[in-house]
Amino acid sequence: MAYAYQPFDYIKPLGLTAPEPRQKVIIVGAGPIGLAMAIELANHGVQATVLDDNNVVSVGSRAICWSKRSLEILDRLGVGERSITKGVTWKVGRTFHRDTEVFNFDLLPEDGHKMPAFVNLQQYFVEEYLVQRAQELNIDLRWKNRVISVDQLPDFATVTVETPDGRYTLEADWVIACDGARSPIREMMGLEFDGELFEERFLIADIEMQGDFASERWFWFEPSFHSGQSALLHKQPDNIYRIDLQLGWDTDPEIEKRPERVIPRIEKVVGHSDFKLDWVSVYTFQCRRLRSFFHNRVLFVGDSAHVVSPFGARGGNGGLGDVDALGWRLAAVVQGVASAEVLTGYDRERCFGADENLLNSSRSTHFMSPENGVERLFRDAVLHLAGHADFARPMVNSGRLSRPCVYPLQAPDAPLPTESRPGAVAPDAPLEDGWMTETLGRDFVLLALGCDAPAISLRVVTPKLTDILRKRYLGDQQQALYLIRPDQVVAARWLSASAAEVEAALAQSWKGALCL
Repeated sequence: MAYAYQPFDYIKPLGLTAPEPRQKVIIVGAGPIGLAMAIELANHGVQATVLDDNNVVSVGSRAICWSKRSLEILDRLGVGERSITKGVTWKVGRTFHRDTEVFNFDLLPEDGHKMPAFVNLQQYFVEEYLVQRAQELNIDLRWKNRVISVDQLPDFATVTVETPDGRYTLEADWVIACDGARSPIREMMGLEFDGELFEERFLIADIEMQGDFASERWFWFEPSFHSGQSALLHKQPDNIYRIDLQLGWDTDPEIEKRPERVIPRIEKVVGHSDFKLDWVSVYTFQCRRLRSFFHNRVLFVGDSAHVVSPFGARGGNGGLGDVDALGWRLAAVVQGVASAEVLTGYDRERCFGADENLLNSSRSTHFMSPENGVERLFRDAVLHLAGHADFARPMVNSGRLSRPCVYPLQAPDAPLPTESRPGAVAPDAPLEDGWMTETLGRDFVLLALGCDAPAISLRVVTPKLTDILRKRYLGDQQQALYLIRPDQVVAARWLSASAAEVEAALAQSWKGALCL
């Protein structure tokens, strides 16, 4: 069943007839990242105004693979359960060379997590859920409000907005650009991406059909059914399937999008013609980012700050990582709890995260589309060996799938399990009355395991030790203290610590200082 696009109501803004009060935060772009940013700020007590030049959710499924960490973030925003219920849950990926499976993986081989490894869910559903959640929180969503200029002063910024009824201006303490890979805000400010542009084209097609394909990720190198170098198949809700086909740089994108070109290709993939073409696009991709995501009064988040190839599901998931790192910091600045200097911590951490995504994405792309010479010889040798040699199979790279980066924080540490080290997202675990991710909440907390916490003003969490909780947080130790940030990243950990040591680590954790 094809998705029914319903327009959102345009409401004539007050600024057309009289000056409006200065906004605390303006968010430009009501895609999943802009909406998530607004909801995250609202969760911290800060109301933002969201401006978007459109009045419908994104056309086509676009981003479809939402990682475990992204689902945890969406859960905190109030749409996690709904996304899981609607989405197709999966954790197994299979890679084929021609018609032979050469490698497979299980992204979540152990139990004890609230969220699955991945859920396939079309971007338009995620946006719809986020819009509804934003409306529940009375967030000011302004549809058909296109930002046409941004001017910065030392203490605020001014945006000029065009609407169906004319232009008006708004002032804001902070402007967050969530306006996508072709960011008009970035262009207005004369900012350029650094990185690599790949000369390759891929066809994306969403088709509606009744099928019995497994809820898994299937990727082919040199498939027998397609003349290109690679193909990818994902199952989505409502009998929608995503198919990616590598076309080559010398193809004409306008010609390749024509149904008479697309349909025969899809027939070869699925083996029949009993399907309906739902959405088609031909894309090229790049692995690039801004040098900095923080420019005076303007902050860049998501694709406006960094873009990667789609293989590995790092675009939307990386953008939600940006939201996670920025929301609590910016809310503290707006509320006067912290100075604007803490926003440099967002910049440092998410530039680090973007670089990790760019590196993995570039490696995947070079493996999938090798240059003639050494790259191709290596790729072909790995695929040949992977069919019968175990050691070669992990070297097959069809897109290392998204996972949260571990920030190399300058922070107190102790001989405790690696998965819960400083800089990592605190691992989930089942508790007697819920889950660790639910218990940590949205503020700094001190987690006391097997011991008493020092007298400190922070909220203290002392869960009963379950076997999984002990394994992920204590290992062979009997007790530990963990300082957890509002984005659920481990800020510091000790076997024991005084109140002064915890306070010092708390002060340091605002800065996002990295060991680089």
